[in-house]
Amino acid sequence: MQRLVALPFSTSVEIAYKSIRVRFFRSLITTTSLVLAVAFLCYVQSTTDIANGLLRSHIPGSIDALAKAGHDVPPGATSIGETAKQQWLIFLSLLVCVVGIVNAQLMAVTERFREIGTMKCLGALDRFILRLFMLEATMLGFVGSLAGALVGLLAALLNSALIIGPIIFSSLPIGALALTAGKAIATGCLLSLIGVTYPAITAARMAPVEAMRVEQ
Repeated sequence: MQRLVALPFSTSVEIAYKSIRVRFFRSLITTTSLVLAVAFLCYVQSTTDIANGLLRSHIPGSIDALAKAGHDVPPGATSIGETAKQQWLIFLSLLVCVVGIVNAQLMAVTERFREIGTMKCLGALDRFILRLFMLEATMLGFVGSLAGALVGLLAALLNSALIIGPIIFSSLPIGALALTAGKAIATGCLLSLIGVTYPAITAARMAPVEAMRVEQ
């Protein structure tokens, strides 16, 4: 008699969604680091996009306004890049984000020993457990990255308007900003999946008997 049952993908999505709702506050804490990292990434890159849009607009006084705002604009330059310091800060913030996600997900696996053991005793395959954690990470990653991208974009617009002035709105690069936000969201989702990979594999390889023995 075949004991293992393959559940449809829609059922996996439903279970993952309900699991997030049950652990809403813990999920919120896990997502906070991701929101902040993506917001910083989007903020820095959006600020650069806004400065480049103003530089390429050739509006009278735009170069002086950029120089007063602290941007280094060499004579004849057609674009402004991110500084090495900004790139390192972005890298470190994303690294800290991944470490935080791994730590939070490992704690989540520890708290769900009995749940995982029960699912395995009922016939859940390793790939189902792995899929469940990956789906949860994807959902949280998308929501957190979307929120972070919006916060970073709004912060960049507000900061640029305050420092450079309303002149930025006459040369706002909508396409470049949308592309930057999209890249930030994709980066956040990827970081979330990277951060959950090891905890998900650990949960999937867990022996049912050992999981059921753990006292909560």
